[in-house]
Amino acid sequence: MNRPTTTMPGRATPGDLIARLGELGIPCKTHEHQPVHTVADNRALRGSLPGIHCKTLFFKDKKARLWLVVVEESRELDLKALARLIGSARLSFARPERVRDILGVEPGAVTPLALINDTGEDIGVYIDRAIMETDLVNLHPLVNNRTTALHPHDLLRFLTACGYDPRVVDLTPATRT
Repeated sequence: MNRPTTTMPGRATPGDLIARLGELGIPCKTHEHQPVHTVADNRALRGSLPGIHCKTLFFKDKKARLWLVVVEESRELDLKALARLIGSARLSFARPERVRDILGVEPGAVTPLALINDTGEDIGVYIDRAIMETDLVNLHPLVNNRTTALHPHDLLRFLTACGYDPRVVDLTPATRT
């Protein structure tokens, strides 16, 4: 399936995002590449970009609460254990239309940076502690044909500026073995 590499109409563009990061005094560097749809695609196409590469998972639970979880790209999570760890009811992946409506991005480009498109939803944001222990974090800047690198603490500053209270937690107990 060929997914678009553009943002949703009426939502922030990658340029808007980079400008907002600049307004907040957050340095970043963006690299362009072919569109990636999977972690394997990302590994094959990104080259040797330094830093940790992340995947962002967007969930809803059985009580209709929303959760955004950011982990290192190879980490596989046990959803039952994750739900217990973050204090959620049973988790399931958000439907593509919810991703588009709430985050303003296509499902293949889910990123915590999409919270620039805040729609007033109450979203629990969780970041794996391992990400905070690195020098650079690599994320999609609203589209899946680019990767933006920034310092993990700057990611927290950005999320706070968007009105969120990101929680840094050790997600190791929720990792599949």
